[in-house]
Amino acid sequence: MELHHGRPRHGEERRDEPALGGVELVRRLGGGELTASVGSRPHGSSSGVKRVSAFLLRRLGGGLVVLGIVAVGTFLLLEAAPGDAAGAYFLSIGGGDPGALAALRESWGLDRSMLARLALYLGGLARGDLGWSLAFRRPVVDVVLERLPNTLLLMGGALALSFGLGSALGIVAGARPGSVRDRALSIGSLALTAVPSFWLSLVLVLVFGVRLRWLPLSGIETIASGKTGLDRAADVARHLVLPVLALGLVYFALYLRVMRAGMGEVWREDFVLAARARGIGRPRIVLRHVARNALLPLVTVLGLQAAAMLGGSVVVESVFAVPGLGRLAAEAVAARDTPLLMGVVLLSAVFVFFINAAVDLAYAALDPRVGGRTRFP
Repeated sequence: MELHHGRPRHGEERRDEPALGGVELVRRLGGGELTASVGSRPHGSSSGVKRVSAFLLRRLGGGLVVLGIVAVGTFLLLEAAPGDAAGAYFLSIGGGDPGALAALRESWGLDRSMLARLALYLGGLARGDLGWSLAFRRPVVDVVLERLPNTLLLMGGALALSFGLGSALGIVAGARPGSVRDRALSIGSLALTAVPSFWLSLVLVLVFGVRLRWLPLSGIETIASGKTGLDRAADVARHLVLPVLALGLVYFALYLRVMRAGMGEVWREDFVLAARARGIGRPRIVLRHVARNALLPLVTVLGLQAAAMLGGSVVVESVFAVPGLGRLAAEAVAARDTPLLMGVVLLSAVFVFFINAAVDLAYAALDPRVGGRTRFP
């Protein structure tokens, strides 16, 4: 059909391609075809759910393999250490005759070979049985779940403190690189990074617990207080102030330094220079452009530091006598309670696995460049 100035001549029928509205649109994506009609429901959300589900299933399969490796490796390491639970028990009660010690080893199954005990433990683990605690004379799962809420409270408070305060002060420091406040915060964060958690815990105990008597020294709540509801919650919060400070301030310095360094890199990006050239105010550039993009490395650090913070809780819970997983692990090591320590290690591995999976999803959601091109490998 000939066109005259882009229009059909008089008397001619228009035989253009069918109008796009009301017909199916065909778009070729990666060699395949995606067909959608006008008014039809978009398929982006359902495909996104499928991708996330596939990612979680792959991660779950990999996590099971990792848990198996952790279980076998931890068991072999504990078996390589000298002594056993029966010997530790007899040592705690002042000793006993060798016949009683041999009988106790036989009753606890410690006289079997290492491979036989490993096979027995893995078989129970496959059925969801974490074994029997030799020190507490209770199922391992009951002992671990009893201590888990206290550790979650401690770590949740420490993560909120370190991430929130560290990112906020990192923004303050990175808003004007090279300024007096930037240098002061950088020096202070460097000093906190060099402070061991056990030393900081002892200093907090001496200052706020012994000298000033503002806060409780140990425990998770007042024993036999009879408090319920909000009164009990306030009592638990008072007992957690010092442990949360001791655990959170060490990692707060790390988040501050990462945030400050990330903002220093973002300031040199082209889109920031373009925003400044358009005359956008500095506070808006800092909050909406620089700080927002500098938050992405913090998300990665958050996942990496989850395991480190869980390990740091061993020291903090021991100093403040918080009945959590960290202190439970120390008690299991002292008693050579292999099933209990295995249960603590496996639960910690599960916790770290879910934290890292959540971090991967959050990173893909926060960064459109990653979320758009990744298939959640």
